[in-house]
Order: sequence, then structure tokens, then C-alpha cells
Amino acid sequence: MTTIPPTHLIFRRSPGTPSHSTPLPLIQTTEHTLPPSGLAAHQILIRIRAVSLNYRDVLIPRGTYPGVSLPEGIPTSDCAAEVILIGSAVTRVKVGDRVCPAFDLVNLDGVVQREGHEALGGEVDGVLREWAVYREEELVKLPGHLSWEEAATISCAGVTAWNALGMGEGVGKEGKTVLIQGTGGVSLFSLLIALAAGMKPIVTSSSDEKLESLRAKLGMPELMGYNYRTHPDQAAEVKKLTGGRGVDMIIDNTGPSGFPANLDSLVRQRGVISIVGFLTGMTADWNPGLLLGLIGKTARLQGVAVGSRDDFDALNRFFEEKKVSLAPLVDHRIFDFKDSQAAFDYLWSGKHVGKVVIRV
Repeated sequence: MTTIPPTHLIFRRSPGTPSHSTPLPLIQTTEHTLPPSGLAAHQILIRIRAVSLNYRDVLIPRGTYPGVSLPEGIPTSDCAAEVILIGSAVTRVKVGDRVCPAFDLVNLDGVVQREGHEALGGEVDGVLREWAVYREEELVKLPGHLSWEEAATISCAGVTAWNALGMGEGVGKEGKTVLIQGTGGVSLFSLLIALAAGMKPIVTSSSDEKLESLRAKLGMPELMGYNYRTHPDQAAEVKKLTGGRGVDMIIDNTGPSGFPANLDSLVRQRGVISIVGFLTGMTADWNPGLLLGLIGKTARLQGVAVGSRDDFDALNRFFEEKKVSLAPLVDHRIFDFKDSQAAFDYLWSGKHVGKVVIRV
């Protein structure tokens, strides 16, 4: 039987006004493990085993994330945890189950239940801690075949990739070709989901070494990809790799500036551009009239954010059914909990490939 400590360690963002050059550092503190009155009937105590980082986690302490964040809040949204204690009326999970809370606590079944957002690590406290208490409806069961480190990566980037590929809508289908920009978390999840679904991915990177490392991790020397720094004409490279056809889908990490090249890279009919990031900024210098090109190609331009708890469930069932390994998207460096600040700095440095994970 697991001993429940009266208090546990957590990390919070420090007080102050952040800036790009002087981000708010993490501070370690303690808090009570259980509420003073114990667990309510539908509450669950979880022991967090691993946490993974997303790009938003390093933008928030720099004051450059376009969303609300809790001052001095606990960062991060993605974890893998073990159920240790359940309230008297809990039925969704049992002690010993492997779980993770949904990314947005008001978006459980696809219908927002309350005004605003309650995204972990943003508007509400996140999971960079040793223990946490959640309501049972906020938790999702994780695939049983994954390690703690692999399972900790899914909640934000994984569900975003699932929706960007249109898997829940039946848009992401076997045989379709998808351009995946970069080798970050959403990109690598898109790659693994696409491969498991029988799609044909093309991956871009700023580094030949990253592409070769990825091919080696996957055991796929034939994986299509190119270095966008040495080959900056995206449409030309895509058409060369697809025999002039173009791609059915694009997972766009660059933001507004990439739209002209993305449109030119699409197939002639019914292509989809899913905007999931803004790595090149939030402005662009192209003529807005280019948007009319979507009509000519009957193409769809969509913004994709993290989906619901039910989307998370669907993705986990897909991973379980296909026995998808997530080891290729976990960066080779695993950080200890006490070194969480170093993990944040490493993510910001851009030296990682895939998800940066902290072992708790």
C-alpha cells in the first residue's frame, strides 16, 4: 500500500513581470497532498510519475503566449500518473489505473461546460508536482503498453495532432499524403499517427542530423523529408517528392507567413491546412487576396487547438489498438524532477527532438 505524504513538492512560476529576455524562473515549494476534509465523493488522488513539456510552457514565463495564465501558477499540462486513492462514489477509474487529466477541464465531451477556459498550466494550476487531486470526469485512462515517460507526452500535442489530421472526423485516411512541418511534439505525434493510419508523411526540419536521427529512431531510412533551410522552396520540394501531385494535408507549425507556400503545396482538390503553431511569428506580408486560392482548390484552412477529453480517449484507444510505440518521440534526455528548470531551458534552446520529459 502506498504511503500518502502530508505534503509534497511542486514547482510554480515565480512572481514578477516576465519578458522574452528575462523569463520568470521556476520556484520549488510544498503544499498539502490531500484537501483538509479529505477526498470528496467524486475526487481522485493521483501520484504523478512523469511530466512532458510543450512549447507554451516556455512561452508563458516569457510573457509571449497569446492566452491567459495564472500568476505564479503551476506550469505544464501533460503527465502520466497512478491512481492512489478514490472517493466513495468514483466509478470511472480504480486504484492502480494509469491516468492523465484532460488538457482543458471545461472541454470534456466537446461541448464547453462553462465560460472561458481552464487549461492546465495556463488558466489553472498544472501538473509539475508530485501529487494532485482531480474530479473523476476530468481523468482519462492511458494506454497500458506505454512507459510512464511515453504516456506523459500525449495530452496536449498528441490530441492536437489527432484533430489536425482529422482522425475523429474520418478525414485522415490510409493513402493520403501529409506534410509535417518540424520535429517538435505535435509534428512527431502527427508522424506516428499518420504512419499507424497508413498515411504517407513528409517531414521537414532545419537540420539534416535531426532528420537522420528520426529515421534511425523509427527504423525507416525511406522516410520522406527535407531540410527547409537548405531547400527553402517548400512547394517545389513537396511536388518533387509527390511526383507533382502535392499533399492532401499540411500540419502547419509556422503560422500566417507560411500560407502562400502551403496553398501551393496542396493537391488540386480538397486539401486541408491545419494551423497548429506560429513558430515564425503572428504576422505576414502576403496579399489577403491569396485566400481566394482556397476556392480554386476547394481547400480547407482550419485552426486546431487541443481537443476534448473524449478526443483524448479516442486517441488512446487508437494507440492501444495499433500498439503504437511513442518511444521515438521522447527526446534522449530525460530530466529529474529537481532539474525541471534545466528541462525548460533545454526546450527553449531548440536542441531537442520530440518531447522533453521530466521523471517525477
